[in-house]
Amino acid sequence: MLLPGAQRLRGILLRSCGSLGSPGRPRSICGREGEEKLPLSAETRWKDRAETVIIGGGCVGVSLAYHLAKAGMKDVVLLEKSELTAGSTWHAAGLTTYFHPGINLKKIHYDSIKLYEKLEEETGQVVGFHQPGSIRLATTPVRVDEFKYQMTRTGWHATEQYIIEPEKIQEMFPLLNMNKVLAGLYNPGDGHIDPYSLTMALAAGARKYGALLKYPAPVTSLKPRSDGTWDVETPQGSVRANRIVNAAGFWAREVGKMIGLEHPLIPVQHQYVVTSTIPEVKALKRELPVLRDLEGSFYLRQERDGLLFGPYESQEKMKAQDSWVTNGVPPGFGKELFESDLDRIMEHIEVAMEMVPVLKKADIINVVNGPITYSPDILPMVGPHQGVRNYWVAIGFGYGIIHAGGVGKYLSDWILHGEPPFDLIELDPNRYGKWTTTQYTEAKARESYGFNNIVGYPKEERFAGRPTQRVSGLYQSLESKCSMGFHAGWEQPHWFYKPGQDTQYRPSFRRTNWFEPVGSEYKQVMQRVGVIDLTPFGKFNIKGRDSIRLLDHLFANIIPKVGFTNISHMLTPKGRVYAELTVSHQSPGEFLLITGSGSELHDLRWIEEEAVKGGYDVEIKNITDELGVLGVAGPRARKVLQKLTSEDLSEDVFKFLQTKSLKISNIPVTAIRISYTGELGWELYHRREDSVALYDMIMNAGQEEGIDNFGTYAMNALRLEKAFRAWGSEMNCDTNPLEAGLEYFVKLNKPADFIGKQALKQIKAKGLKRRLVCLTLATDDVDPEGNESIWYNGKVVGNTTSGSYSYSIQKSLAFAYVPIELSEVGQQVEVELLGKNYPAVIIQEPLVLTEPTRNRLQKKGGKDKT
Repeated sequence: MLLPGAQRLRGILLRSCGSLGSPGRPRSICGREGEEKLPLSAETRWKDRAETVIIGGGCVGVSLAYHLAKAGMKDVVLLEKSELTAGSTWHAAGLTTYFHPGINLKKIHYDSIKLYEKLEEETGQVVGFHQPGSIRLATTPVRVDEFKYQMTRTGWHATEQYIIEPEKIQEMFPLLNMNKVLAGLYNPGDGHIDPYSLTMALAAGARKYGALLKYPAPVTSLKPRSDGTWDVETPQGSVRANRIVNAAGFWAREVGKMIGLEHPLIPVQHQYVVTSTIPEVKALKRELPVLRDLEGSFYLRQERDGLLFGPYESQEKMKAQDSWVTNGVPPGFGKELFESDLDRIMEHIEVAMEMVPVLKKADIINVVNGPITYSPDILPMVGPHQGVRNYWVAIGFGYGIIHAGGVGKYLSDWILHGEPPFDLIELDPNRYGKWTTTQYTEAKARESYGFNNIVGYPKEERFAGRPTQRVSGLYQSLESKCSMGFHAGWEQPHWFYKPGQDTQYRPSFRRTNWFEPVGSEYKQVMQRVGVIDLTPFGKFNIKGRDSIRLLDHLFANIIPKVGFTNISHMLTPKGRVYAELTVSHQSPGEFLLITGSGSELHDLRWIEEEAVKGGYDVEIKNITDELGVLGVAGPRARKVLQKLTSEDLSEDVFKFLQTKSLKISNIPVTAIRISYTGELGWELYHRREDSVALYDMIMNAGQEEGIDNFGTYAMNALRLEKAFRAWGSEMNCDTNPLEAGLEYFVKLNKPADFIGKQALKQIKAKGLKRRLVCLTLATDDVDPEGNESIWYNGKVVGNTTSGSYSYSIQKSLAFAYVPIELSEVGQQVEVELLGKNYPAVIIQEPLVLTEPTRNRLQKKGGKDKT
């Protein structure tokens, strides 16, 4: 801790203001802006039954209580172990921003700010909300590119955001040294709020609408009951809850352990400093915008007539509180802080003094070093948890203040309406699994903290904590030949390199070193035969007396006959696309379901929940880690595989979308005639321990046919040319299957009343407002990735969903949602890429016909389409 008196540290005068362990508000050193007014009943009432019990009284938990109660839920109970805001909320810097690089997380930020703007009027509680705007600084050309990249991803959202010139930055922030500044990303309406006052206002609102906020009431035990309810034990009594929500901040791990879950969270130390009055700041006519120097990795805002400055140090220098993970949070820790460590952030202080020279003569009156909770990827975990009925989480918030309002609304809507209001799979707690070890969590949290302000490239990879235990059998064989990507714990080849090619990871907003190798892989599959490792797929086995009835209820498509496979979609009650899976009917009543790697537990949770809810007599088994998968695709695929099996693979005997159990040499496989490339191909499901032997046999057998590897980048280019949709891009919980062009897979006339059927009938009757289309565009050295703005007549009218370079026509290709009136073939629009609008035209899809379609047309005497 700082000693009494003043110290001079490299030009900064430090003055201690007493013990940093005192539970004061560091943002409002002279007193809190919104003291809580507790009604007497809040301290004396108790409820034995609750619809929802929220564990944790930080800003996130209290926001959820507020939203549930305001929406009309009766019997909302919040249990806090000590007092509201204890933990990370009370000492937070309180920054609020509309900006987020994620697409739908912008909506969370937007909802938070719009709530905070009205909260004081609604509750009568002062919240201390300042909205001077914020400026992110670009001091390198690549950072300017990043701003342009983020502008096109924001253009089709409600958020206001602009790139501003240095002259405008100087006008808005006259204390800034402009020597290195090239541009700024400006968000009007950004700012900061007093976290304590915000939480008390939310608490007042929650009570106003009928919620019970009880504290101190530490949860000592969680007992699940057979009917899905919970007994929540506290020293003051027990509450029976229909559902529980873990919003316990850095105590969330302890709460999870009560029911056998190891939530991948780790507290990290974050420091910021507060100065006394600075004459130049006091003389300003208006409040300074919040400043974020991305290369310097710090934020800076006005605090009364001084400044508040907070850095994110590198992963080598940052401090994770790993002892709390192994030994638990110290008993009684609530409104305490850690000892300050200015040496750890000195390089950032020096950069800040260079950028804002008035800091050189500033007196520091407070140094705050408090715990905040990180998940491995820095994003919170929000939603229901797979494998435990009626257990929800809202944990892992590294930026809890800006997330609290929006996440409270998001979770409240989901709980009340049975489905998420929009897609946020990046926050799904089920994105982690058994492979997420404590060691992995710490390594990734360190990396994520240190990377807070690095350039956010498309196709970004981060390498800490890799590989996990989740490597396919081919990992050691392939790792030296390719650039691996990380998929739900798995390592999967993105692209392969040949001798003499640049093998480095070189992220870019433009075409980079993988562009030519991926083109070669594309030709490999189109002209010869390629092999791809598809092991990361999620894989489930479902069987039992009611298996067909369950799947008929879950899926909009019909159930395939025994020995066949189809593409099926699970819809939400409102008719949106919750998931896409391939369904293979292996033997009567027994099915193999396949989903994308990132959707494994997301989809499994939905299936399990519906099975329990409907009382279906089925056995559901997750076999993801047991099976390896190889894809073999290309015009010579049949010739290669036929050498290795006695099974007849001819067109008439092994038809498209058939599935058979057979042997490749002596290795048993489940072979499905399907390929996401759209070319002739099979997916071969086998025991994971057989992967190397199977791969080697196939590669040896294919030497005459010119066989070679290909990765997921080439597969993406191939699937886009075939107009194959991808879940998470063209379809998700923001889209319905009709606007996504999935009518072929939706059987509204099948007898079963599948989930979403009635909603979909209504959507069809009302007519669509937008439609997914395929675009081609001629660019220079940049290709669409997805989520870029579509322009028409000077206005943003839609957005791309995914894109790539088409190696067949040598132009860029993209899927996009546009208004119905602009969805005709031949319609011209523009796509915004890196600050430039490129002419684009809607084409008849697919650009390239699939192999089964080409065969069918050839039999009828038609011509091949290329």
